[in-house]
Amino acid sequence: MSFLIGLTGNIGTGKSTVAQMLTELGAETIDADKVAHEVMRAGTPAHAAIIAAFGPEMLSPDGEIDRSQLGVHVFADPTALGQLESIVHPATLEAVAARVVAAAADVVVIEAIKLIEAGMAEAYNSVWVTTCRPEQQIQRIMGARGLSRVEAEQRVRAQPPQEEKIARADVVIDTSGTLAWAREQVQAAWERLRRGARFLEE
Repeated sequence: MSFLIGLTGNIGTGKSTVAQMLTELGAETIDADKVAHEVMRAGTPAHAAIIAAFGPEMLSPDGEIDRSQLGVHVFADPTALGQLESIVHPATLEAVAARVVAAAADVVVIEAIKLIEAGMAEAYNSVWVTTCRPEQQIQRIMGARGLSRVEAEQRVRAQPPQEEKIARADVVIDTSGTLAWAREQVQAAWERLRRGARFLEE
């Protein structure tokens, strides 16, 4: 059985960067956000449920969900966001669980922004949370997603306070500084993990 790390943190705090560092150290990484996109593909039950809930205007010309349009809608309406999550989360959890079972690595990292809110944390051996300064978070969201400041702040407000995630963390990685500093934190936590998990010893 693999050692399971649940990696979370609010949007723009550096989860994917830390996940890549863990992959380089030998972990197998499962990106729950990408899995969620897969379970929303045309022909899936989640795809049909989303169209039924939010209307055909959420479709792109190729028949897939227009995630940008859907995001504009749900991030402005907490009720709609909750409705979307009630559709997508169960299918995503099922797909992630199947990938965990099939994983071959000693350490498997599940990267998920809603890991704690979706009740996934209890299933993992260790919960890691990424964090950074609030202004840095806003700037990252604007740059990576092409959003205005108002839209970026709206995305942040739609998520629970970062402090709630940190309170549940076994490991906190602060990505406010340089990439090298973040890597040092990840390396140190990885080495502690290896010392504490006998089956990972060489």
